[in-house]
Amino acid sequence: FAHGSRDPLWSKPIEAIAHAVSEASNTCVVRCAYLELMTPSLESVMEELALLDVDHIRIAPMFLGVGKHAREDLPEITTRLAKNYPHIKLDLMPSIGEHPELITAIANILTKSL
Repeated sequence: FAHGSRDPLWSKPIEAIAHAVSEASNTCVVRCAYLELMTPSLESVMEELALLDVDHIRIAPMFLGVGKHAREDLPEITTRLAKNYPHIKLDLMPSIGEHPELITAIANILTKSL
């Protein structure tokens, strides 16, 4: 789950991560969803996954910082979706920018040539 942009190239890294997750797991159904300015929305992805009989969804917020969207908007959307799809278990992960491994990976990239 990512913010979205008017620039269609903005989503390339998000799609690359989704592709890598799909390649890493032959049992996961992976979809990108966006809050605004791009499609699909999280709501439409939930509808699609429900039709595929998916019973467990992990939502990974692709935000480096935790602002209003990650702190308020996404939990509200997730709560509404959980009510609309009670048969699907929803796990809302912390924003990816909070993950210690990502922080270490970025630090390693930035210091690699130093």
